[in-house]
Amino acid sequence: MRMITATSRTNLVADSSAGLENPYESNKLLSEYLLFHYGTAEEVLPFAQGPKDALAYPVRCVSECLEPAELSRGGRALDLGCAVGRSTFELARHCEAVLGIDYSHSFIAAAERIRTEGKLEYERVEEGKISTPLIAHRPAEVAPERVRFEQGDALQLREGLGRFDIVLMANLIDRLQKPAQCLAQLGDLVERGGTLVITSPYTWMEAYTPKTEWLGGFRSNEQPQLTLDGLRANLAPDFQMERTLDLPFLIREHARKYQWSVAQASIWRRLA
Repeated sequence: MRMITATSRTNLVADSSAGLENPYESNKLLSEYLLFHYGTAEEVLPFAQGPKDALAYPVRCVSECLEPAELSRGGRALDLGCAVGRSTFELARHCEAVLGIDYSHSFIAAAERIRTEGKLEYERVEEGKISTPLIAHRPAEVAPERVRFEQGDALQLREGLGRFDIVLMANLIDRLQKPAQCLAQLGDLVERGGTLVITSPYTWMEAYTPKTEWLGGFRSNEQPQLTLDGLRANLAPDFQMERTLDLPFLIREHARKYQWSVAQASIWRRLA
């Protein structure tokens, strides 16, 4: 079976200077994310019990967070922290050009194979060393020529990206070493009147983000500082928050172990 293999790297996600082992280059997480992004409902959750509304999260980050009027604008979209690319393809159903950027070389290599070849074989862990072969398919009716993938650092985006009508940051903000530095770039990336979508379960961990850089999850002057407060402070005065919603999601580790989380999605309008 032809498989994507992870490269050997020792960098933390989205920061090339951290010097810690990057789990997002491992074959284990690559397989989990391919299933998370492209697995069918039966492949992910074959049990009658379980949170069915938490499936297809990368699809719902587009379909539930963006209004039809926003999607009908077409134009350009950026999927920042695209992982293995399902939301990038979903944006391409509506947008003329979509760029997916992720720091993980193995994630981008997998997404590009799916884009160019239409599918990618991988294995789903069942128990211990037992696995089942599966295939990740490029979503139907998505024109691959509308999509580009590239490896990049969300904290130091390359010059020349231009502006985008839609920017999606799904489950990225709490995995950056300096999230405020990433947010500071967005005013120059989003077209005036454009839409910014940020989703995250706000799982702040010092292994990824120094506590001094957290946007929320602590007390300031004895008052709780929530991540949404930090987002508001860092995105002003360029953005106005329009709405929030809860997005449950489910990540399968093996046949009888799952991660169930609830991300908060916040949708922002770039001010004119």
